[in-house]
Amino acid sequence: MQVAVSAHGEGLDAPASPVFGRCPAFVFVDTETWAARSVPNPAVAAGGGAGVQAAQFVVQQGAEAVITGNVGPNAFQVFQAAGVPVYLSPGGTVRQAVEAFKRGELRTLNQATAPAHAGMGRGAGRPGWARQVPPGPEASACAPASPREQELTELRDIAAQLRRQLAEVMERIEKLEKGGQ
Repeated sequence: MQVAVSAHGEGLDAPASPVFGRCPAFVFVDTETWAARSVPNPAVAAGGGAGVQAAQFVVQQGAEAVITGNVGPNAFQVFQAAGVPVYLSPGGTVRQAVEAFKRGELRTLNQATAPAHAGMGRGAGRPGWARQVPPGPEASACAPASPREQELTELRDIAAQLRRQLAEVMERIEKLEKGGQ
């Protein structure tokens, strides 16, 4: 089976990316032979619709499953229409994500994990850019965020989402413990 993992680099030892539509690369891994093929994400700098474009690309490349940290509703719909299941990434490396997948430890997503247009928050669909301005004295304020700043932003977004999900899970547990539905 060919699995696509959103990644921050090339190969099995690349860090798995917590984002889908604007991840730097996809690593396609044959789960039987461990043959890996790394491909830059052609939608990483898209002005809009990066998630859909990335999802269509991954499906066209023959992925039979996807492992990622977050996927928006439009990209998720592309995967649903193509019959490609999406699994929540455990983090770590691409290799660790695929190993967890093979052991059956990853949760299959039944809905998007990110709101629509979540990747647009950095302005004009360009990851790491605060805004686009003509060159001038203030242009230095618009330099790309460092990889560290970009990762911190992504991790803060994921942490906020996890807090919301945890609150929902705790609420459900409480209701079930009280005998409610």
